[in-house]
Amino acid sequence: MKMLAQIDAPKIDVEKLIERIFKFRMITRIDQELLMSNMLAKDALSDREYRLVNRVFDALQQGRLNVVD
Repeated sequence: MKMLAQIDAPKIDVEKLIERIFKFRMITRIDQELLMSNMLAKDALSDREYRLVNRVFDALQQGRLNVVD
């Protein structure tokens, strides 16, 4: 059985990324992938970063952000 190698995604500035998402009121697929990879990385998000990510998910559910490719 082969085991998949865990890839450590580079740590991004989650706060700056989310600030940009809300500034332009849109999230790209790349933004989404960066957020997800950082959420799943070995180093967990800080409480503040976690709350900001939840704001993004809430805004998406409420239709306040557009998803673009």
